[in-house]
Amino acid sequence: MDNAEFIEKRRFIIKLGKALHKFGTPAYRLESHLQNVSRMLGIEGYFLISPTSMTFVLQHDADQEYNHVARVKPGDLDLGSLARTDELVDELISGKRTLQDAMDRLEEIINKPNPYGPILTLLAFGSSAAAFAMLMGSGWNDVFWSGLLGLMVYALVYRAERSKRMAEMLEPLAAILCALAATGISQFDPGINIPVVILSGIIIFVPGLALTLGLAELAARDLMSGTMRIMDAVMLLFKLYFGAILGMVVGKALFGEAIYIESQTVPRAAIWSAVPILSMALVIIFKARMKDAPWGVLAGIVAFFSAMAGGIYLGDSIGIFIGAFAVGIYSNLFARWMKAPASIALLQGIVILVPGSKTYIGLNVLISGETMLNQAHLGSQIFLIFMSLIAGLIFANVAVPPRRIL
Repeated sequence: MDNAEFIEKRRFIIKLGKALHKFGTPAYRLESHLQNVSRMLGIEGYFLISPTSMTFVLQHDADQEYNHVARVKPGDLDLGSLARTDELVDELISGKRTLQDAMDRLEEIINKPNPYGPILTLLAFGSSAAAFAMLMGSGWNDVFWSGLLGLMVYALVYRAERSKRMAEMLEPLAAILCALAATGISQFDPGINIPVVILSGIIIFVPGLALTLGLAELAARDLMSGTMRIMDAVMLLFKLYFGAILGMVVGKALFGEAIYIESQTVPRAAIWSAVPILSMALVIIFKARMKDAPWGVLAGIVAFFSAMAGGIYLGDSIGIFIGAFAVGIYSNLFARWMKAPASIALLQGIVILVPGSKTYIGLNVLISGETMLNQAHLGSQIFLIFMSLIAGLIFANVAVPPRRIL
């Protein structure tokens, strides 16, 4: 391998690593994938990935060695770009693309705009908030107002994409405005559960998936990245909770104390219908490709109803293990059949199971002593659910070994 070829290959590997990090790939999967790609390109690679930094050590022989260190921002989930990048690597390895073609195509993928546009994304935010309120078993009033608050939250997200100042305060600001709005709404609609409506409005920010991915990285013994991801998720949870408390305090000062009149809860059929609604919204929010959308929706349905069936016989917390085990097997089979990353199906299924909302509720109970919903032993439930999730995924990988790293 001459020096020019080594330079071209190392440039591609570094650009590939940064792109996959930007698309939300967990550190342990990204490191393994980059090692595999490097080996196929005839380069020995060593990688150290964390949510905020990347280190590349690439060498071919004693005379061809290159170190690269980069400071990066934590990635956001972009399942469509992840799938396209995985296809690109397959085409490069199989000889269908030259290295220069692959570099150009990777640049296109990185700069590709949101395939769904602002209108569909707006509707996805609103429907995800409303569907979550249904999953919480609240009333129709809560579902309606949660959906409207979800639309308001997307307006803030849309602005934050174009303003650095707004991006820095996005999550606490969204929580403050949702709390203010919910407190004001309660003055003329006393049938709404204010904390549930606030939580549903900001549910897209609640870092349940980030906590689960952090624990998965710790289970894979990627200690640095896992610890950093968990601490980042905990700080985000604190910001959201503080924003919600501040908004409610200011709202009560402005509008006065609301008298809560408990309304009738949604029927069980509505709770079940919320699962595909939420899954379809996540397809848009996670920017999955349309051809992968049915598989993602089905992953959410498999996860929820497997966990529900397991919960009937084994208890709710251990039922999550059954849900994670089922969706883990499903996603590994999906990766085999479709020759696509298992993450496309896995993440859309796992997000239905993660106890991000229960973590938020538990924080509320710990600080204020008030319960949002009638749930006993919440702290032990949260711990068991997280452990059940990770164990379910590990057992699924043993039962049906994944053939693709991503």
